[in-house]
Amino acid sequence: MFIPVTFELTILFAAFAAVFGMLGLNGLPLPYHPVFNVERFAAHASQDRFFLAIEATDAQFDRARTRTFLQGLGAKEVNDVEE
Repeated sequence: MFIPVTFELTILFAAFAAVFGMLGLNGLPLPYHPVFNVERFAAHASQDRFFLAIEATDAQFDRARTRTFLQGLGAKEVNDVEE
């Protein structure tokens, strides 16, 4: 009579472990990001615009080439954000 209860609790705890493990490995929740300091982000992000954030953690990242590329695509504004 204890087998079904044990099985159901195993499934329940496995599901909780999967969800919390995924959140932990993804670094969620992220309550703060440096892009929040950009003035136009706060004014337009949730109303009528979208923003693209490119993080410069890659060793091959080139700030000038990325800026030129984004401006060539028709970006209205390109900002550098420091942490």
